[in-house]
Amino acid sequence: MIKILNNSYINGFKSFLKLEKSLSPNSIEAYIHDVDKLAQYAEMKQLKQFPLGITFQDLKEFIKWINDLGLAANSQARIISGLKGFYKYLLLENLIVKNPTELLETPKLGRKLPDTLSVDEVNAIIEALDLSLPEGMRNKAILETMYSSGLRVSEVVNLQISNLHFEIGFIKVTGKGSKERLVPIGSSAIKAIKLYRESVRVNLPIKKEFEDILFLNRRGARLTRNMIFIIIKGLAVKIGLHKNISPHTLRHSFATHLIEGGADLRAVQEMLGHESITTTEIYTHLDREYLRDTMIQFHPRAKLI
Repeated sequence: MIKILNNSYINGFKSFLKLEKSLSPNSIEAYIHDVDKLAQYAEMKQLKQFPLGITFQDLKEFIKWINDLGLAANSQARIISGLKGFYKYLLLENLIVKNPTELLETPKLGRKLPDTLSVDEVNAIIEALDLSLPEGMRNKAILETMYSSGLRVSEVVNLQISNLHFEIGFIKVTGKGSKERLVPIGSSAIKAIKLYRESVRVNLPIKKEFEDILFLNRRGARLTRNMIFIIIKGLAVKIGLHKNISPHTLRHSFATHLIEGGADLRAVQEMLGHESITTTEIYTHLDREYLRDTMIQFHPRAKLI
């Protein structure tokens, strides 16, 4: 937890939920996590008057920001509910005269986010792969990598072998605008990549310009973005999943599962490769060890061997 959680207003809210509302420890923890997310955002945006000086506009921008991170609509709604409870408490205690959450609704941001997969659905999709086939082993490595590290489809098809740094648990990714970033990668993905390289890729007739590209088709050339779409759509049909999913769904699910598990928003933002709120060079305020620890602690498949 970041230091702002020691804020006396949050501690007072916690006592209120326990003593006056008689909520269960799990319910109290959920409320505090919701407020904590706003506290983290306020710290990053340097909104020094948290929580009393937070405005309706600040809250709208916060909700838009977690939407852009990939948090599912139902998770956004739950956070809004938690914040409404917090500010009702502040109003009840006469700490504020106007409730900034009163008119707050889940925003309509123009584009509908893809459906987010549950952890069980992600596992079901991966387990549906036929590992007796070379492409099944390759596709498992692709899906594990995308879900482990929150990669865009363009980032996974261009991932280079020379940018795999498994000895430190990171991969180097080239994102939008040719910007490079280091992203933690979990043990399940590392194991799947190694197996694919040793059992499948080594037997491919690799074309000259693709020697360093990790994921290849059977002709030894780079996979297309469209092929990744086809793979994921096909697996969804295979398991009878009635959701409109795409490669980006795995990226949204990666962010959602980390944030819902309690991961620091700043760490998730860095891993996704979004522009930093405080404009700095990449990884100057969050070191690699911190990002790696965050992923291992909160990612559902990070420790699976």
